[in-house]
Amino acid sequence: MNPAELQVVSEEPPQQSAQEEPPHRHGTRRAALWADVPDAQWNDWRWQLSHRLNSLEELSQIINLTPEEVEGCRSAHFRVDITPYFASLIDPDDPNCPIRRQVIPTGRELTAFAGMYEDSLNEDGHSPVPGLVHRYPDRVLMLVTTQCASYCRYCTRSRIVGDAAAQFSRSDYDRQIEYIAATPQIRDVLLSGGDPLVLPPKILEDILRRLRAIEHVEIIRLGSRVPVFMPQRITPELVAMLRQFHPLWLNIHFNHAQELTPEVSQALGLLADAGIPLGAQTVLLAGVNDSVEVMKELVHKLVRNRVRPYYLYQCDLVEGAGHFRTTVSKGIEIIEGLRGHTSGYAIPTYVVDAPGGGGKIPVMPQYLISQAPGKVVLRNFEGFITTYDEPNDYSGHTVARPEHAAADDEPDQPGVYGLLAGQRSHIKPEGFDRTHARLGSVTWDPAPLTMTVAPVNGNGKHRI
Repeated sequence: MNPAELQVVSEEPPQQSAQEEPPHRHGTRRAALWADVPDAQWNDWRWQLSHRLNSLEELSQIINLTPEEVEGCRSAHFRVDITPYFASLIDPDDPNCPIRRQVIPTGRELTAFAGMYEDSLNEDGHSPVPGLVHRYPDRVLMLVTTQCASYCRYCTRSRIVGDAAAQFSRSDYDRQIEYIAATPQIRDVLLSGGDPLVLPPKILEDILRRLRAIEHVEIIRLGSRVPVFMPQRITPELVAMLRQFHPLWLNIHFNHAQELTPEVSQALGLLADAGIPLGAQTVLLAGVNDSVEVMKELVHKLVRNRVRPYYLYQCDLVEGAGHFRTTVSKGIEIIEGLRGHTSGYAIPTYVVDAPGGGGKIPVMPQYLISQAPGKVVLRNFEGFITTYDEPNDYSGHTVARPEHAAADDEPDQPGVYGLLAGQRSHIKPEGFDRTHARLGSVTWDPAPLTMTVAPVNGNGKHRI
């Protein structure tokens, strides 16, 4: 297998011979290649990691590859690795299998498209120290590894994931945690990568312990696809370690109902029973889940497993993912088909993660039809139109006004709320005044990520 077997395995596998139990098991079927693997090995996450498929020859043993897939395997945009467990979910004869499309490379990964970026979310531009992304005022994204159990072919971090030479070290963790400790407005830390659950348990526990020791860090979150790619990793020992650091949340990446196997349900049950709130993040993918029916089946199966659908992402403008992209109207259509047709807690928020680093922008069907002083006109999912009378004597809750905000809030990031609250009178592009002065030759400052924000009593700049 690929020698970059990572900073993953630090524990000795259980001492159990192949003769101690027959090679039979309950749960998801196995591909014939692994039919004789004893349960003790198959259910060991270390075995799953060390037996991942990552070459054309290996993949050909379990899948009847198309010419386009053969081309993709020979010239993959980035690393290929698939756990035996997840590979066993693939239909070997159907190129349109939703599991297969997510992890088997195709030649289309090398096709450029309009608007394509290497770092589509400008994470590097919002990184005060290596591996830490501080895009929003009160929370940060902490990248702790570049390695995953398997690699999604539409990955927004394909520029770094799977690259053993682009690993994060203890010194990187030190700098990230020092920045968090020195920045009191940070109350929420999200660990991602790569996938934090492929880290050696002792390293992950050390990171969590150090974060929990920072007084102003209220919430720790993990973003992971390990429960989907390798549910064997969710052991009672891992769950017992995680529950020490409550409040701790886990967001899991699910894209299709076929991913919710009996093994995954068992893993989710262990996590939920430990009091770890579970959320699901889904990417809208052409040919995988781009229909109301497929998405509804997924969200219903998630809530049955105590997982709250959280975000539905429009596929990012990232290099290699052009063939996975849908129109935004398709995402709105899916939300239209969910809202009112199923429970509210089964409906994710559909977002476009803004190219260039603007953050997540919710994009939803329009339910507010019109408004006038004292009255709004609304419609429901059936097209029923109604009015809501607003109070004429509402004056607001003065205690919540911006002047009473905590002293550690970032003053230069008020956004549109700053306009509504009276903190700012307008937001305009940097260079706007020079351009419109019409005095002689004007040179436009092209800085795309800087806006001039005018406070009520002065000037300032807003970094977006």
